[in-house]
Amino acid sequence: MTEPRGRHFFANPGPTNIPDSVLLATAHASVDFNDPAFMAVYEECRAGLKRVLRMEAGELFLYTASGHGAWDATLVNLFSPGDHILMIESGYFSESWAGMAERLGLVVETLRADWRQGADPAGLTALLRADGGRRIRAVCAVHNETATGLALPLAALRAAIDAAGHEALFLADTISSLGSFEFRMSDWGIDAVVGGSQKGLMLPAGMSFTAVSPRGMAAHQEARLRRGYFDWAAMLSRPHRSFMGTVPVTFFYGLRESLRLLEEEGLENVFARHRRLARAVRAAVRAWSSNRGPQLFCANPARVSDSVTTILMPEGHDAEAVRKIARTRFNVSLGGGLGSLGGKVFRIGHLGDLNEPMVMGTLAAVEMSLTLAGVPHGAGALEAAMASLLEEE
Repeated sequence: MTEPRGRHFFANPGPTNIPDSVLLATAHASVDFNDPAFMAVYEECRAGLKRVLRMEAGELFLYTASGHGAWDATLVNLFSPGDHILMIESGYFSESWAGMAERLGLVVETLRADWRQGADPAGLTALLRADGGRRIRAVCAVHNETATGLALPLAALRAAIDAAGHEALFLADTISSLGSFEFRMSDWGIDAVVGGSQKGLMLPAGMSFTAVSPRGMAAHQEARLRRGYFDWAAMLSRPHRSFMGTVPVTFFYGLRESLRLLEEEGLENVFARHRRLARAVRAAVRAWSSNRGPQLFCANPARVSDSVTTILMPEGHDAEAVRKIARTRFNVSLGGGLGSLGGKVFRIGHLGDLNEPMVMGTLAAVEMSLTLAGVPHGAGALEAAMASLLEEE
């Protein structure tokens, strides 16, 4: 088969496109990770990451691992066998995080929610008020559910915990939100934040982290789950206050450059760009949805994600057929459905290093793929997206 020509359009919601300057920065010769010159780069990156997190106090632990590794590290360092945690249901990744917690010996309670609507903060308050014995040690929320294209309002969830007068820790997964839309760790009273390198931070996959508040570090002192590679206490005894073993030095030259790009553009401008591009994608999907076509999976306008749009196929049509045509015919990679949504949805990622022509090219390829796959859809999607992009903020 002939290799496709031109630039590959990677419209997957993670990993994401890597800027050329970040790629060049990661092409760095190996250096001693204890060398003072590298330590200066390392500390610069830690400080920059804390700024992106809006983190005012606490510890930041970094790992050579995917986001799942950071989930594991966070759980084993904060809890003891038999502890109860409350997971806010949002989709595939909230289920996965809950499953990991159960395998580690925790008891998981769930605030149930419609995956297309998102959880009600009032329900969280009610559930915590009913916890008279204060068994629940933590509330866990996926800020942006990558599988469903639904974002949770963390500030409102923090207020819901406070309204219940409950002392539970507040944990947030920001893997597909950090660096894409607003996140404020300290202002929102979040005790542990899980993040990864491969999405809004515009780096290769393979590095993740947990940011921990002083309150979270106090809980760590009491935690008794077994841990080895991800032991924060052991990490704190090392010069880097992170990592067990070799530090992945080239990541930090790339991270320094990605942080420079984010701060050069300005975080508020980064968020506005993501919001603008996401709005255009949603405008296109709404146009397709007429004529019994695909529709937005997230049906709550207040919860739509600015980093990924999940698109629900009409009954009887396979999302994987559309993805295959997009990839093989037009050299465009789209995200697939995860778990129970497999074959029912496809996903367009619009986060990281992205601009208007890239979004328009992706939308054109999707529309042609829908046509070739015989999927009914309304007309005018590209015009709707362009009109959206021309709107004033």
